[in-house]
Amino acid sequence: MKSILKKWNQLSLVKQIIIGLIVGIILAVTIPQAAKPVVIFGSLFVGALKAIAPVLVLFLVMSAIAQHKAGHQTNMKSIIFLYLLGTFLAGLTAVLASFIFPVGLTLGKGAEGVTPPGGVVEVLKTLLMNVVDNPFNALVNANYIGILAWAVLLGLALRKAQDTTKTMISNVSDALSKIVTWVIKFAPLGILGLVFESITANGIDSLLSYGKLLALLIGCMAFVALVVNPAIVFLAIRQNPYPLVFKCLKESGITAFFTRSSASNIPVNMKLCEKLGLNKDNYSVSIPLGATINMAGAAVTISVLTLAAVHTLGIEVNLVTAILLSVLSAISACGASGVAGGSLLLIPLACSLFGIPGDVAMQVVGVGFVIGVLQDSFETALNSSTDVLFTAASEYTEWRKEGKEINIQKAA
Repeated sequence: MKSILKKWNQLSLVKQIIIGLIVGIILAVTIPQAAKPVVIFGSLFVGALKAIAPVLVLFLVMSAIAQHKAGHQTNMKSIIFLYLLGTFLAGLTAVLASFIFPVGLTLGKGAEGVTPPGGVVEVLKTLLMNVVDNPFNALVNANYIGILAWAVLLGLALRKAQDTTKTMISNVSDALSKIVTWVIKFAPLGILGLVFESITANGIDSLLSYGKLLALLIGCMAFVALVVNPAIVFLAIRQNPYPLVFKCLKESGITAFFTRSSASNIPVNMKLCEKLGLNKDNYSVSIPLGATINMAGAAVTISVLTLAAVHTLGIEVNLVTAILLSVLSAISACGASGVAGGSLLLIPLACSLFGIPGDVAMQVVGVGFVIGVLQDSFETALNSSTDVLFTAASEYTEWRKEGKEINIQKAA
């Protein structure tokens, strides 16, 4: 038994997760009734991640800002610009792809009991109200916009605190990061349970029936990850971006794909930033911030599903409306974490641009729930890996201006 555990521990986390994935599929297809208890592994894994992630974000950001020394330069403006640019271009890519490869939907029910926001004003109002939410309420409800706001305020207020206080906050932050790495070690079991539950509940046929839609969604996200983002990085650092892109996808994207939580992937991203030799004053703030507002994957989801409904209903779309959809999907995606239901519930808001009735739009949300297993995984992988990618690109740009060598191959 000890030798088996030793060999298991020698495998990389990615290989362990793949084994868990395969075992989950085999159990679901062969002995679904007998293996039903394995569902608890998935529930425990997701529950643990949901429990620790909000507290982690609070202490990480608070500690980073409190520890920041006056006079130290940061690249936050350029990082935020790259986050917003990447999200907008992801939405625009999805709009263009949806026109080139139009996909129709078989609309049905499946989104009962959920309430979408009524308009852009309501989305903005929700975001602002989440900013001023009670800190304890924000933690309980995983309101990351509110958590981020309180973390920044507390961090600023603690800038002049005693060193012992700052050290304590930093120690708590490190301890929480360590706990998350412990939870992620159980990812293979968690994935086994989640895959088993998904297949036994929905069946593989439910995913295959939406094959074209999934192909368009995944294709757009892959194009953004492998073409659009590298182009942005190349313009910033003026050298081959792919070693950095593949490094981020391998070490951040794969774990985010399976955990399906950008917030829970923060410690993985922080460790990767350290490997890349980045300034901790930058990435200790930009990585938690990116988990909240850098939402290229969500912009793709909103645009693709909205235009799938448009094509299904035979609605004519002009260029101006298409560009407006790109802007709206980018803005909505940045606020997805502050709206109950995430990116899927913002689809009716985008549908309203084309005069699509609310009941039809909610059927589109129902389709989103059906394909949510794969859609959410790819969306999170793109979002989380891009947090590191753009943080690194911003800092490497400064290195280039200062004449410092940028050896991505060595860092990778």
